[in-house]
Amino acid sequence: MGVETEYGLTTATITGQPSTLTPEDAAQRLFRRVVEWGRSTNTFLTNGSRLYLDVGAHPEYASAECDSIVDLVAMDKAGDRIFQSMADEANEGLIAEGMPERIHLIKNNVDTSGNSYGCHENYLIRRRRDFRARVDSLVPFFISRQVLTGAGHIRNQPMGASFEISQRADQMWDAISSASTRSRPIVNTRDEPHGDIEKYRRMHVIVGDTNMSDVSTALKFATTEMLLVLLDDGVVLPKLKLVDPMRAIRDISHDIDLRESVELEDGRRLTALQIQREYAQAAHSHYESRGYMAEMDPTRRRLAALWLSAIDDLEAGDLDKLDTTLDWVVKRKLLDRYRTKSGVGWDDPRLRRLELAYHDISPTSGLYRTMTSQGLLDSLVTDEQIDHAVASPPATTRAALRGRFVKAASEARRDFMVDWMNLRLVEADGARSVILKDPFAAVDERVDALLEHV
Repeated sequence: MGVETEYGLTTATITGQPSTLTPEDAAQRLFRRVVEWGRSTNTFLTNGSRLYLDVGAHPEYASAECDSIVDLVAMDKAGDRIFQSMADEANEGLIAEGMPERIHLIKNNVDTSGNSYGCHENYLIRRRRDFRARVDSLVPFFISRQVLTGAGHIRNQPMGASFEISQRADQMWDAISSASTRSRPIVNTRDEPHGDIEKYRRMHVIVGDTNMSDVSTALKFATTEMLLVLLDDGVVLPKLKLVDPMRAIRDISHDIDLRESVELEDGRRLTALQIQREYAQAAHSHYESRGYMAEMDPTRRRLAALWLSAIDDLEAGDLDKLDTTLDWVVKRKLLDRYRTKSGVGWDDPRLRRLELAYHDISPTSGLYRTMTSQGLLDSLVTDEQIDHAVASPPATTRAALRGRFVKAASEARRDFMVDWMNLRLVEADGARSVILKDPFAAVDERVDALLEHV
């Protein structure tokens, strides 16, 4: 598994005056150190992850491939710390030049003009002929999953502002497509496995919100993983095909009371929570019958239990049990408390600033570190685990090989090229290359020999 995060990039001035720094200028300042080190705004790091500047001046971080939920969350948070260190350095440069602008990175999905940028999930699955059917059976799951993993959103409309469950729901225009920006589907079917193409296929999910909560991020991946295991085992998932998926994803997001039902092709109408319960019960039943539950690590077991208990709590309207866990519940409580205290509506600009602060990754201007330290937001990983992930790759996947190579070649000041599958040392008399087709292989004699040569 891996997660790709596009960050919002903005500048504000310490004087309160409008910023004269364009997004492109801010992005170039942000990536100055990366360009000096890697001679490009697209580079792989010693932790096995990829850092790059995407179209539209969006800083993006693609985590190293992980087979552990804990590693995945640590890698995701490592991306925040890496980018924040880059922002700190860029801001020091602005201070030295006497400029009033300061760069901020916002880990959300929608800017003030309504443009959307994504958080993409990647799952490596076995290559089978029924790929389309497998994805089809998961569409209702992805559409209803937002009630557990949505990040919350203040949506401005001509008739007034309102709070919604998901930032991405209103940005989706297709269920399944090979396009990623033109139609913006729930699942992108572009066939890029980044592994042995005869064995593997990548499922590229682009519907999910970017989460600040560790637990929401983990729950997003853990529940999807459980259903992919069912499909790999040949289990037929509950038949929950929706009549109008794009209308359903919006209707669910707009209903914060979680009572809205959506129409299924078999004539039933179910709420998002009822749909989630059918998937969760099918997953739990299969895992118990196969003995998988007993074999799961403690984190996965905890998340499997949370899947069902969170559905129970949400159906009962008992949000207090989830107000340090699920992003949209945490954020709604934070904003509601301010609204009550200040007597303002959802369209008040101070609420918008508070929402941005929730997603600001800076430890000084953002709320994440403060809320976590005060017990207002649950953690799944420690500061030590995140710091380790900033510099070091997961030890149990191919990323370990990539990270070792990048570190060794960088320290030796050797010219090299890296992507998800290839390690290449560039030399005057040619190039030495290793192709890594197996994402599960953390040990490789060919890489050992290449490192010896370095």
